[in-house]
Amino acid sequence: MNLEIPPGLTDLLQEFTVSVLRERPGDLVQFAAEYFNKLNERRLNEKPQPPRGVRFEAPTPPPDEPMNTDDEDDEPEPFTPPIRNARRPSVSAERYDPETDEGDTDEKIIHPKSDEQRWRLSEAIQNILLFRSLDNAQLHEVLDAMFERKVKPEEHVIDQGDDGDNFYVIDSGLYDIFVEIDGKPQNVGHYDNTGFFGELALMYNMPRAATIVATTEGSLWALDRITFRRIVLKNAFMKRKMYENLLECVPMLKTLDPYERMNVADALVSKTCEAGECILRQGDEADCMYFVEDGEVRITVQSKSDPGNEVEVKRCGKGTYFGELALVTHKPRAASAYAVGPTKLAVLDVQAFERLLGPCMNLMKRNIDEYEEQLVQVFGDKASITDLR
Repeated sequence: MNLEIPPGLTDLLQEFTVSVLRERPGDLVQFAAEYFNKLNERRLNEKPQPPRGVRFEAPTPPPDEPMNTDDEDDEPEPFTPPIRNARRPSVSAERYDPETDEGDTDEKIIHPKSDEQRWRLSEAIQNILLFRSLDNAQLHEVLDAMFERKVKPEEHVIDQGDDGDNFYVIDSGLYDIFVEIDGKPQNVGHYDNTGFFGELALMYNMPRAATIVATTEGSLWALDRITFRRIVLKNAFMKRKMYENLLECVPMLKTLDPYERMNVADALVSKTCEAGECILRQGDEADCMYFVEDGEVRITVQSKSDPGNEVEVKRCGKGTYFGELALVTHKPRAASAYAVGPTKLAVLDVQAFERLLGPCMNLMKRNIDEYEEQLVQVFGDKASITDLR
């Protein structure tokens, strides 16, 4: 049976997927219902919606009848950017599949920068979620590859409908956001000396969704499409895939469905430890749990007979985890952990732990007795979790 895809279905589902990946809803079905209801309302009302994370500025509706008054003649016309190009399909931005990308990752682009420029760029990108999954070497490669672009008032940085060429991070300046509605550009928001834009066209092979116009002189940091995909997208894909495989092997996370595990994987942050480095210390308050990506971790407890000494009770290798019990019981750390050699860890902070692992929290609490039995086997006595804390 031949089934014809209805016109617009691919774009509709692609935009919905983008919203899901950006919002990361806890209840996907409820989010979908609200998303399509709002989409239908916007279509009926024909009102623009601001991009997520920017300030909304509703356009002033025109009067029913033009009125020729002196007051109106004195008012300047609001600036709107000209429609430079009709919306056209993306022909040069080929679809990118990070899973099949076998490009030469040794080819690195370097744009020389002064110490002052590098410091400004580091400050501008430090809170960008897209870069959270990068390790230090990859982050330095991104810093090397980004170049500075100066802009002047009324200069178009990107135009709606164009192919995506660069990802932009704002260093300074004010920028208006215009979306074409019924053939006319309407101002739906602005950036004020901070923010970033242009990633969606590069991530999802979509034409630019808006026009960004500088309203003052300013400075932007740009990362070209090829480097953005090779470093940011491919690394994020590989990290998510690796973390999802890692989480599938964790017994306490078996109750999570694949989408929930994906959210946990996205919340993990890499941490590199040197040989002998203390990762957590017995008696400290718990703020996160750890998964071992690579290397080995030594778990120790203070000796009951000699409190000044620590006794090794366990070693955690690649694919194992530790530090979760203190988060479950809301008590101080029961043991200390040290990196045996150079070690890479995936860290899940307590806020993400409580937000994302709710579906399996009750199960983990019910498994306290099982953990207690494991500790008895390790210590060879009637030690309990309470005693260790």
